[in-house]
Amino acid sequence: MTFNPELCRNESEVESKLIVQYLLPQLGYTPDTWHQEVAVGSIRLDFLAFDAQVIPFVLDTHSPVSVVMEAKHPNQNLNNHIYRLKHYLTNLNVPYGLLTNGKEIRIYQKLQHDIQLVFHCSGKEVNTRFNEIKALIGRDNITKIQTKDFLEAQNIFINGFENKRQHSMKTIAIYHHKGGVGKTTVAINLAAALRKKGKRVLLIDIDAQANTTFATGLVKFQFEEDDDLKDRNVYHLLEKSDFNFIPDIVRQSKLFNKPEIDVIPSHITLIANQSKLVGFGASRIRLAKKLEKVKNDYDVVIIDTPPSLDVYAEAALTAADYLIIPSDLKPFSNQGLSSVKTFIQQQINENKEGLGKSPITILGVLPSKISTNPQYLKHTFSKHKSAIPGRYALPLLDSVISERTALSACINKTIPMGNMEIPNPKSILDYAENEPSANQAAGEFEFLAVEVLSKMEMK
Repeated sequence: MTFNPELCRNESEVESKLIVQYLLPQLGYTPDTWHQEVAVGSIRLDFLAFDAQVIPFVLDTHSPVSVVMEAKHPNQNLNNHIYRLKHYLTNLNVPYGLLTNGKEIRIYQKLQHDIQLVFHCSGKEVNTRFNEIKALIGRDNITKIQTKDFLEAQNIFINGFENKRQHSMKTIAIYHHKGGVGKTTVAINLAAALRKKGKRVLLIDIDAQANTTFATGLVKFQFEEDDDLKDRNVYHLLEKSDFNFIPDIVRQSKLFNKPEIDVIPSHITLIANQSKLVGFGASRIRLAKKLEKVKNDYDVVIIDTPPSLDVYAEAALTAADYLIIPSDLKPFSNQGLSSVKTFIQQQINENKEGLGKSPITILGVLPSKISTNPQYLKHTFSKHKSAIPGRYALPLLDSVISERTALSACINKTIPMGNMEIPNPKSILDYAENEPSANQAAGEFEFLAVEVLSKMEMK
């Protein structure tokens, strides 16, 4: 039996033709080992498959649940449903989840309180790659263990991995010299998503606008005389080689995200102080050298850069191993990609060569601040995307960050304090815990984190 994705024109046909008629029988699940439209409290599941016969059907902590399968409409972006799938797997203690819209199939594995993408293919590839799917979620290939045993096994795996982890810090610059493309939104929420995956994260703000510093809640003062960032910020890392190191400057954004993230703040004075750095070539490599001193303290460093070609952008990119270029894919943003490439090739990689470092790796252009208008997504978005590899010869990330109200709401969140409103910004992932409307935005950043870790070959 073969599967033809062209026959799936709506969600119902994805359920019937892909899951019921194709996947479940070939994976070895008989009608008495799977159930459709299962409600568990507030959770409603499309399909539950078991590795043993369950008659009568009872779902509890001892049920041998193997896979949750979720079907979506072919026009829906699966990134918008990752956060919800994670909620299902972690709350029901299910080891595997399959997410599909007929056009693509993804399989996620539960690891303690998180999920990890372990398989991905297009609908057209499912026939040729079926053995890979079966090896993961086929009934005969899933070990019959109860939930508590599964969790113990995962804890052993995770603890063992933590003990064996080699300290190989990866540094990612978020850069485009076109402003207004969502750099700060990407930087802070990617950092939050990676931190929730257990990575030790350092977030560096090297933009004089200090948007990351504000967004992570480090601006606690109302008056200039109370400004505690003016004399201890990212500028001081670049100023001298022999003092002001990262442990001296770093702050913790305790309220922004749980667990907290270490942040190197920026300040408006970077503009006035830039002239002091321009004449000294060493300023451009100091961040790289000072990051080298903390390479055993962090797994990932994310740098929010200025939309410019100045000394701060040069310092950030020289320190980076990888580059993500957020873009709304509109003409002005795309036209700037050629100069980004030239800046990297002619200036940044030369600096890195002088430091004995490999050229920067471009992870890809990240579609960011993308309209959710159905007509735009149907008729224009694919054309905008195709220009990136076609016209500009740059890789394109699979992730998409949509323009959503929740992304600004979480940054502008406040708490009342007497007669005042005190800024209380949250990462989109923390914000989504109490705001269901933010789930899709949170899911997009969870998928981005998974994709970034995969491309950097990190677990």
